[in-house]
Amino acid sequence: MLSIGITLRAQNSKIPENTVLKKLITAFFLTSSIAAAQTIQVDITPGHATNHFVPNQTLGAGIDRIPVAAIDKDLEPASLEKVFAAGWQPVSYRQNTELAVEAWHWNPSGTWSDPTGKGYFTGSAIPGEPIRYSFGYALPHRGFTRNDGTDNTGFSRMTDGDEHSYWKSNPYLTQRFTGESDALHPQWVVVDLTQIQSVDSIRVDWGAPYATHYIVQYWTGEDPIKAPTRGVWQTFARGEVSLGKGGSETIRLSPTPLPLRYLRIWMTESSNTCDSHGSSDPRNCVGYAISELYVGTTTADGAFHDIVRHTADQEQTTTYCSSVDPWHAPGDEGSTTQAQVGFDLFFTSGVTRGLPAMVPIAMLYDTPENAAAEIAYLKARNYPISYVEMGEEPDGQFDLPEDYAALYLQFATALHRVDPTLKLGGPSFTGENKDIEVWPDASGKVSWLGRFLDYLKAHDRMNDLAFFSFEHYPYDPCRIPWGSLYDEPDLVTHIMQVWRGDGLPASVPIFITESNFSSAASETSMDLFAGLWLADYIGSFLNAGGAAVYHFHYLHLFMEHGCNDSPGTFGMFTVGPGYQIEQPLSQFFASQMINLEWVQPGWGAHDLFPAKSDVDDGAGHALVTTYALKRPDGQWSLMIVNRDQHNGHSVKIAFEDQLGSGTSGFAGPVEIAEFGRNQYQWHAASTRFSAHAEEPSAWPIVAYLPGRADPDGPVRHIKQNAGRDTSYDLPPASIVVIRGKIGK
Repeated sequence: MLSIGITLRAQNSKIPENTVLKKLITAFFLTSSIAAAQTIQVDITPGHATNHFVPNQTLGAGIDRIPVAAIDKDLEPASLEKVFAAGWQPVSYRQNTELAVEAWHWNPSGTWSDPTGKGYFTGSAIPGEPIRYSFGYALPHRGFTRNDGTDNTGFSRMTDGDEHSYWKSNPYLTQRFTGESDALHPQWVVVDLTQIQSVDSIRVDWGAPYATHYIVQYWTGEDPIKAPTRGVWQTFARGEVSLGKGGSETIRLSPTPLPLRYLRIWMTESSNTCDSHGSSDPRNCVGYAISELYVGTTTADGAFHDIVRHTADQEQTTTYCSSVDPWHAPGDEGSTTQAQVGFDLFFTSGVTRGLPAMVPIAMLYDTPENAAAEIAYLKARNYPISYVEMGEEPDGQFDLPEDYAALYLQFATALHRVDPTLKLGGPSFTGENKDIEVWPDASGKVSWLGRFLDYLKAHDRMNDLAFFSFEHYPYDPCRIPWGSLYDEPDLVTHIMQVWRGDGLPASVPIFITESNFSSAASETSMDLFAGLWLADYIGSFLNAGGAAVYHFHYLHLFMEHGCNDSPGTFGMFTVGPGYQIEQPLSQFFASQMINLEWVQPGWGAHDLFPAKSDVDDGAGHALVTTYALKRPDGQWSLMIVNRDQHNGHSVKIAFEDQLGSGTSGFAGPVEIAEFGRNQYQWHAASTRFSAHAEEPSAWPIVAYLPGRADPDGPVRHIKQNAGRDTSYDLPPASIVVIRGKIGK
């Protein structure tokens, strides 16, 4: 094509051919540049908005269980002033005791169900001394060796070697409380033998109550906890027991040993006999209890040979369970160095900015009475509540959806007796990028959310689900290449489509109530990558129709040990002695770009419109993403993320109205905010040091220098006049916000 052009031009011109050649080559490259013009197109057609939101209701942050010393320092006015500079608005109070398999004493003052001072605890709903801290109590009838929560210190009572301890299922999942047959809420335990073993027998030392009907099964596929659809539970040839008598039952499951790793006991009928706590409380007399489990083989002489390791720590043979009885005693109080922020301190410290807050109730390991008392207390104090999140990460506790739903409805009934207007929701999934799947039900359905919704619909209780919540931790913390940035918009958009596809009605808003990298992401959580990810993630979530998002963690914490022997953090700052803020990190500045530059802070309604660029890497990855807002002040605001690590780009911006006004651009004064490498660069520490104790025999205390940002802000601000053909520079690895009016 180029040679033909040269020939034609030369034949029809008196200009020497070499001059024509130069001009045509120049014209060719100019034409090519225009053809591949880097442009951002914004669809401003009325009716094409992708979302409608109010910043003071939509853009928030979360506060979790943290060290007591951090609570004391982080909520001081001087510290909060620095935190508030990030611009986040409403707060979500995260409930951590569920993850640790603990009962939550949200109020240290209250009453025990047993007059002797133990049992089921209900916090006092009557305001008294202001609550500064609250703590969790370990459950003595725990059946988990470990779960997907934060607890790495507890252990199961089924393989702890103590004949007096026992696991017991949650009484609120029995017919007495659900009004449904126990067979509709089967309780189960799973044993993980760690590797393939030969098994033909099992011995169960039952507690009380015990199972009168149960089956024993083995798993044929991969991990049944982590991959519940990649295999099936197969009942042993002699694995069904229909007349269980309790006590110590040894069952020859098959005539010859089978190679297996996982076993399950599936319990559907209870003896309804009372446990060791007596008959005075009906909760003591329902469900199932197992004191100790033994798995192995039986030889011809009738001797049983056990292969389970029985020890009271996490070295025991691992067990999982369907639920746990929330019965406990004063001596079960857990760590007093880590605490939930007390409700009075939370609402009076100023951290909520006076806005209604999302508060949790403990549900998986609590009672409806305690949850109702919590809400009654908050209402007696006149603390503003926006939403109530029901339980914490039931998928991480391996709850079946029907069990969670049965608890949800019981707790919803109790809470709505206190206040019928409460907006309840959940389940606060753990942060998967795919559908949450469980063992198939009788119809073969495996979607956790789909089955939860089916249960609510079957009981005509969909009105009790005012919102749906999940957490978002998109990456494996130790495997985050730069190219992971390209994935985020699709990840968050896809998972929201999955929830809708599971049957979540369009009328139920979707909240992300906790989100970030894992602190184990180490340096990645502090360099520029983290800031770019945050901007892209918030924009993508809102563009996909999300109703509210809460950045985690709002308050500042010490560095944690991360990947590759280096530190990491959930927070927006590095922290020095006494929890004093030392330096803002990239997500602090990205937060400012989102909350203070892109949106107009306050209660004004914003409309989000579709936008796209033609800047890519040649392999199908968009290098530039854009999120376009019509703000209440009449300005158009574009948050543009250049995910190209080393290259800047110059772009033109076209606003297109497909119904009338055609194409336009920014016109007149525009304000530009910029955050990139010229404003922030993270420098990892090159050394670590050991602080040795004075005694030569003492172990050295190894500390890690967290590194430092230089430069460390601030955001750059630029003012210029713009027209339709104005080009805007996007520095490498940057967030740029452009605001102004548009015109022809």
